[in-house]
Amino acid sequence: SYPAPNAANPFAYPQFPFSNPPFAGRAYGYVSAATYDALIAAWHFKQLYNRAAPYAVDSSVQALGSNINLPSYPSEDAVVAGVTIEIAKLMFPTELAFIQKKADEHMLAKIMSGANVRSDIEAGLALGKAVASKFVARGRTDRAGQAGGNPELWKALEETTMAKGEVCWFSLETPKRPPMLPLFCKVKPFLFDSMTVIGLRPPPPPSTSSDEFKKETEEVLYYANNPTRERLKIVHFWADGAGTYSPPGHWDAIAADEFVKENYSEVRWARNYALLNMALMDAGIVCWDAKYFYFNPRPSQTDPGIKTLTGVPNFPAYTSGHSTFSAAAATVLSHLLPDRGSRFNDMATEASNSRLYGAIHYRSDCVAGLESGKKVGEYAVQRAMTDGAE
Repeated sequence: SYPAPNAANPFAYPQFPFSNPPFAGRAYGYVSAATYDALIAAWHFKQLYNRAAPYAVDSSVQALGSNINLPSYPSEDAVVAGVTIEIAKLMFPTELAFIQKKADEHMLAKIMSGANVRSDIEAGLALGKAVASKFVARGRTDRAGQAGGNPELWKALEETTMAKGEVCWFSLETPKRPPMLPLFCKVKPFLFDSMTVIGLRPPPPPSTSSDEFKKETEEVLYYANNPTRERLKIVHFWADGAGTYSPPGHWDAIAADEFVKENYSEVRWARNYALLNMALMDAGIVCWDAKYFYFNPRPSQTDPGIKTLTGVPNFPAYTSGHSTFSAAAATVLSHLLPDRGSRFNDMATEASNSRLYGAIHYRSDCVAGLESGKKVGEYAVQRAMTDGAE
C-alpha cells in the first residue's frame, strides 16, 4: 500500500503536503489574499507616519537598487515576508527553515540597500504576521485537513456510481492508490459559499454506456496513437505534474510576465494576485466537487489500449482540472488586462486541449471544465468591480 501524507505529523514519510493542484491553489490563494490585506494596512501606516527612507534622510547612505518615493515605515518587503512565514507554518511546515532563511536574507538586503532601517523591518514583519494570523485561523478550520477522506468514503463513491449503472473510476496504479482528495470539494471557498459550489456543478458527462461516450473514447485513442510534434509540444508545456508549480502556479507565472510590463505598485500586484489566486483555489474546489460527484473513469481505464502521453492522474476524469483552472485564470486576467483577453482565452483553450491530446481526458471533461472555470472567474471579477480599487 502507499503511505499517505499526514497533516498532523508532517515530518513523517511522505512529508506533507504532496505537490498537487488543489493544495497548490489553496496555498497560493491564502498567501496572496493575506499579502494583499497586509499591504493595504501597510499603506495606511505609511501615510500615517510618513517616514522617509534612510537614503532620503542621509545623503551618505548610498541607495542600492530602485528608489521609490514611498514612506519606509513599515517596510512593505517585511510585510510580505511576515505573511509568507506565518502561512508557511500552516501550509508547508517542513519547509519553514528554508523560508525563514530566505526571509532573513530579504530583510538584510533591504537594510543593506539603504531602503529601510531595522525598525521599518520589525514593524513590517509584525504587521504581516498579525494579518496572516487571521488567515491561518481560517485555514485551520476550512476543512482541508479532512480532504483525503477515508476507506469507507472511498468505497461509498464506488458503490454510489455503480448503483447509477455507470462504470466507476479506480486507481490505475499498482498497488492501487486511494483517490486524491475526494473531500476537497468541502473546503471553504474564498469567493462564494459552499452551496454555490453545488450550484456550479456541471451537468453529468455522457453515460459510460452511451454511444457518445464510446465516440469520445475513440477520439482519445486517436490522439494517443497519432501524436504530432505540435501536439506533443502543447502536452508538455501544460503538463505541470508532480514536483512542479502545478497548473495554478503556471498561471501565476503567466500573470507575472504580463504584470511586470505594467509597472504596478506592490499593492496593485498583490491585489491582482489575490483576485487570481482566490479564483484558482475556488476553481479547484468546484472541479473536485464534480470529479467525486460523478466519479467518472479515465480514458485509459475505459480502453486499456490508450497509452497516455503524460502519466495518469490518480483521480476521476470529469471535469478537467487544467481546463477549470485555466478558464478561471483567463477570465480574471482578461478583466485585469482586457487588451490581452483574447490571448489569455486562447491559452486556456490550449491548456484544456493539452489534456485531450495527452489522452488523459475526454472532450466533455475539457468543455465542461472550461465552462465551470469561467463561472468561477466571474465571481472574482465581480469582487474586483466592487472592491473600490478599479
